[in-house]
Amino acid sequence: MSDVHEQFAVHPFPELAGLGLLLRPWDPESDADVSAYLRGLADPEFQRWNTPLTFVRDIDTARAALGRRVAAATSGTGVSFCVTDAESGETLGHIGVNEIDHVMGCARVGYWVLPDARGRGVATRALTLAARYGFVDLALHRLDLGHAVGHEVSCRVAERCGFRYEGTLRGAMFEAGRHDAFRDVHLHGRLATDPDPAPAR
Repeated sequence: MSDVHEQFAVHPFPELAGLGLLLRPWDPESDADVSAYLRGLADPEFQRWNTPLTFVRDIDTARAALGRRVAAATSGTGVSFCVTDAESGETLGHIGVNEIDHVMGCARVGYWVLPDARGRGVATRALTLAARYGFVDLALHRLDLGHAVGHEVSCRVAERCGFRYEGTLRGAMFEAGRHDAFRDVHLHGRLATDPDPAPAR
């Protein structure tokens, strides 16, 4: 086991604070967390741009999905954060550092913001904190970020956080609400050696 993997295994459920946010682990035993997670994945705007490998349609499937995120953190293959307001504790959304490959030093990031929290720079601030965690705490070399072609909001978030557009991946994501059809993805990437972007507000 590598030193990085050992570090991750010792602290699989970190909290990240800064930029007016607290990123904490999701708790599948918390009814409030499960309800917020379900609300995020049931949002029509989320469903327009994202299709989970396992559909989340009710409290039970939402709780099971959060349980899988805890298992990923325990195994060192991913870490998922509930994005909250640092002062009020209000749940704002989700961000994850997923598909962590400790050998190649890379991972994939993904995020969403609850409808009533949009327009407040939540995704940009959360991604800034998560990227710092990936590069500094996990000592990763590269972070990938992919979004469906046409999702301009996510594209702007990626670019503001220093994730350069690197090209289009053909048929690399499920179509909305389907597991039998595919759509193109814009790939963004950021390296640990890239210059820091302008500070998030």
